[in-house]
Amino acid sequence: MQADGPRACRFGRRWYLNNESWHPSVPPFGEMKCILCWCVSGETHCQRQECPPAACASPTRKDNPCCAKC
Repeated sequence: MQADGPRACRFGRRWYLNNESWHPSVPPFGEMKCILCWCVSGETHCQRQECPPAACASPTRKDNPCCAKC
């Protein structure tokens, strides 16, 4: 049987449309802003934001909570 259109993805208790992206929510931590998930033809793909290494002794996360900067 062939589908009429692109398939949606289920993540947790929610459904996401094809090509939709979101930050997953993981109890008890809440929304994971450093991880991005997206739906591709019924399959969920997730990836953590990649950060370059900080080249200093005391990096901060002031501007971007996912990546440390000098």
